[in-house]
Amino acid sequence: MTVLDTSTRRRPRAFWSDARFLLGIVLIAASVAGVWFVVVSARQTVPVFAAARTIVPGESLSGDAIRVVEVALGQAGEAYLAPTARQEDQVATRTIEAGELVPQSAVGSLSASSVTTVVVRSTVDVPSSVAIGTDVELWSAPRLEGGAYDSPRVLVGDATVSSIAQDEPMIGGGSSALELVIPREDVAAVLSAMAAEAALSIVPAAGAGR
Repeated sequence: MTVLDTSTRRRPRAFWSDARFLLGIVLIAASVAGVWFVVVSARQTVPVFAAARTIVPGESLSGDAIRVVEVALGQAGEAYLAPTARQEDQVATRTIEAGELVPQSAVGSLSASSVTTVVVRSTVDVPSSVAIGTDVELWSAPRLEGGAYDSPRVLVGDATVSSIAQDEPMIGGGSSALELVIPREDVAAVLSAMAAEAALSIVPAAGAGR
């Protein structure tokens, strides 16, 4: 009868010494740390500017136009204008709606601005959908001899309403004077049309959301 020498048997390794077990622990710890980092990052807020009212292209980003808000943006925070990046000559390069965070992509300098404003009196009723910040077209019907008008044409195709003033109604009814933000290269054409007493009309641009 053979007697086995149990002293020579190999004892099973402890489960915590198994490489797969250790790898699993490392992966679980990394997953927990990643979730914790995401949660903490989501709770951290940063100060950025938001539009206190509708801001039109070429308007200065100062005064009552903007306000500081605390928001949780994570890595997207660099895409918005922060108080530390605020400069005196900054202007909007596109319409920024009231309450919208001010994106860096919509900020330019006053010296580099390619737009300016003109006041235009509309000869026809302005549609009720037109408000501050609305993208519009300026149409012109040149005045002919005898008081008649030629066919209207688009004078400025990419204007933005900056302000609207409604005159007091008189016998023939009131009219609206609108301050428009237009490209500087269109200023001469607009002033020439006004000097020639052309009939000017404001029409909402295609796709205008107002």
